[in-house]
Amino acid sequence: MPTYVFRCVKCGEEFERIMTVAEREKARPACPACRGRKVKPVLGGFFAKTSRKS
Repeated sequence: MPTYVFRCVKCGEEFERIMTVAEREKARPACPACRGRKVKPVLGGFFAKTSRKS
């Protein structure tokens, strides 16, 4: 499952959540520091993990 990074608008805390793409579409995660619901996704890089050796 993908790991998504969010930043709280209220307190500025950055946190990660592991969730499916379907969960991400409808989820509004709460900030673990202040419990605020106003969070924005942080865009970042990603990598694909495969079973084949490079």
